[in-house]
Amino acid sequence: MQTPDRPKSKNIRVLSKTFSYLKPYRFQMALSSFALLFTAGVTLGLGQGLRHLVDAGFSARSKEELGYSLAFIILVGILLAIGTYIRHYTVSWIGERVASDIRRDVFKHIIFIHPSFFETNSPGEIQSRITTDTTLIQTVIGSSASIALRNILMFVGGIIFLFITNAKLSMIVLLSVPFIVFPILYYGKKVRNLSRSTQDKIANIGTYVSESLLNIKILQSFHHQEVDIQKFTQTVEDTFAVAVSRIKQRALLIAAVILFILTGISVMLWIGGTDVLEGKITGGELIAFSFYAIMVANSVGAVSEVLGDLQRAAGATERLMELLLSESEIQDSLTPTPISKILKITEVNHSSNGSSKRNGLKINLENLFFSYPSRPDHQALKGIDLEIPANKTTALVGPSGGGKSTLFELILRFYDPTQGRILIEGLDLKDLTLKDLRSLIGFVPQQPILFSGSLRENIAYGKPNASFEEIQKAAENAYVTEFLNQLPEGYESNLGHLGTRLSGGQKQRIAIARAILRNPRILLLDEATSALDSESEQMIQRALDFLVKERTTIMIAHRLSTVVKSDQIVVIKEGEVESVGTHDELMKKSELYERLAKLQFHTELL
Repeated sequence: MQTPDRPKSKNIRVLSKTFSYLKPYRFQMALSSFALLFTAGVTLGLGQGLRHLVDAGFSARSKEELGYSLAFIILVGILLAIGTYIRHYTVSWIGERVASDIRRDVFKHIIFIHPSFFETNSPGEIQSRITTDTTLIQTVIGSSASIALRNILMFVGGIIFLFITNAKLSMIVLLSVPFIVFPILYYGKKVRNLSRSTQDKIANIGTYVSESLLNIKILQSFHHQEVDIQKFTQTVEDTFAVAVSRIKQRALLIAAVILFILTGISVMLWIGGTDVLEGKITGGELIAFSFYAIMVANSVGAVSEVLGDLQRAAGATERLMELLLSESEIQDSLTPTPISKILKITEVNHSSNGSSKRNGLKINLENLFFSYPSRPDHQALKGIDLEIPANKTTALVGPSGGGKSTLFELILRFYDPTQGRILIEGLDLKDLTLKDLRSLIGFVPQQPILFSGSLRENIAYGKPNASFEEIQKAAENAYVTEFLNQLPEGYESNLGHLGTRLSGGQKQRIAIARAILRNPRILLLDEATSALDSESEQMIQRALDFLVKERTTIMIAHRLSTVVKSDQIVVIKEGEVESVGTHDELMKKSELYERLAKLQFHTELL
């Protein structure tokens, strides 16, 4: 459940990696920048209005000047409201837009990464990065960054107006700056490191919840709730402990800044008040100076407050960039062979043999060795040499863990062999693009995988542009129509998360309908009838008998009724081909196959 430790974020400059996402929105950036400058200038002008209000209105006891001063302040308020609206809307829009773009790019990137990547990177953690981490970036771009820039402008402008108003008092204010900056730098570093740890802990929570809910039936069948609650509670408490440490450091940062700011302002007011009493400055000057001093202090405090958000977003950006910079180990060839070449080869073979149309493709496995990246010391395949003829059905049988499913994964090119090669019609499958290769293949897994959505969408998964008539035909051929009337909305019925509203046999028939609709040249069946009862199996078997015609079919099977019909049976043991032949041949020459037939096929042999 734990995620591996990653380096801590050193500084917030990593946020610059998100700048490329801002470039397409230059107009919105320019508009928000103008609004930012405008509101900062208007706010600074408010101090002069207060000065005039006190000196020309109250002190001079002039109603006319008092009216002018108040009208000026009201005008400033109107302009400030308009500018604030424009600034808030534009920066919030940019933040939401950039977060959406980052989510899209991360998802678009990771779904092309090789499957072994997800053996060491939890899908739950990746989900957390795409959701929680992008939300942090959205907060920074859509709010925190704007607040920081605005307060930096207010700080600089406030300092300038302080010196214009009273240079002596300004020096007193500046003397307090080092006392404010020091705690920001000291505590800020601690907050930054703890923020990254917090995000990693939150990712652990997401991973635990995802795994538990995804396997809720297993969890409940073993009555494992109490154990999982204890583990989850510990994970939550670990996250809470790190978060409390971060909050403590951030609270100390804010408290220290406030203490030094108020101390500096108090000293300034004492000296300034004395000068007013002695007639050295006017009351309006002191009010204006106090306004600018408080503005400068608030700006420093606001920046220190926002700094925590910036640091958390820096950690989030690092985590997202790790995903975006992850490269897939399975890459297309720089000079891929067009898929039309394979199709042309089959046409030539048909013509030379005088045979009828052939959709299937011949596959050759040459000296195939393979070890999974997570288990490099264990060879899953050991020098396999095998020809899989076109338009024929080849059954793979043998003990579990022998390498049957591994062959499927290599043919689909989820992995590349450690040694040797796989040829399709004489061409190395590495020379085809992944898109072209997989367009030739239909795959029905042992555990049928359905997606949230309607029945129609799930059947059309392998051919999204299929017409409704094609979907109906595939459903009929896979006998999906046998239970269609049980669904409240027919083809538009929502099947629930992972098809939880259907039985195993119903889900398997939908998976087979998906393969029928795809109309592949190579068909991979991994125990395609294992989840079916006898009646459903008979219906599916008839559908499969139709489907395998004019195709190259490779099936992993244990049921004798499936195996005996195969044109070729390959017995695989411990990553090696033990024997090849028909059922009758293997019963005579392969002791392993004969034993499997007696053990695994015992019920059907009776």
